[in-house]
Amino acid sequence: MDFGINKRFGFLNDLAKMVILGATPSLVVTGEGGLGKTHSVKQAINDCNLYEEEYVFFKGYSTARGLYNTLFDNNGKIIVFDDCDSVLEDKVALNILKSALDSYDEREITWMAKMNKSDEYPNKFKFTGRIIFISNKKKDSIDQAVLSRSLVVDLSMSADDKIERMRHILSTILPEYSMNVKVQALDFLEEVKEKASLNMRTLIMVTKMVDTFPSTWKDMATYMVLG
Repeated sequence: MDFGINKRFGFLNDLAKMVILGATPSLVVTGEGGLGKTHSVKQAINDCNLYEEEYVFFKGYSTARGLYNTLFDNNGKIIVFDDCDSVLEDKVALNILKSALDSYDEREITWMAKMNKSDEYPNKFKFTGRIIFISNKKKDSIDQAVLSRSLVVDLSMSADDKIERMRHILSTILPEYSMNVKVQALDFLEEVKEKASLNMRTLIMVTKMVDTFPSTWKDMATYMVLG
């Protein structure tokens, strides 16, 4: 079935809450960056009134051992891996995740490689946390073992979807600018949607141009967006 982009963002909010509240151990969110995946997960966390010590965000590269240490150090928390695709690509990291994401009552994670005598980490522990992955990768490029153990929301968007999503949230973003200015910027992006790279950063840039140069902004915006 083909669900619209705003409906899918609604699913994201609800499914993130299922992980946050402990109903299921993990969620995978896929789709192009810059259109609100991270913001939606943060909003779900805020809606659940979590204390800051109950969740943690990680962004960027991680080794398999770094993943193991991170899961141990943050055991019991909501762990959000935001644009940290290295943990979804490394074979050793994937084996760790298979244990971490299982739906069994007890999930034991083991590090089988030899550790230094001075290593402060155990070679196995029971994992009680929950994990949310936010990835710009396409859904079909993510390991099936991770997908099968997780709730999955695919937020891949066509150009029309992107415009629809921006228009849906336009009244709630960039409050420092008038609605008229924001509408002009978005209408321009709709005109060039098949040629431009559309995301929230593009909308913000064009909105600032419209506001700063109300009579001459369009040529500048065309140059910046399509140049």
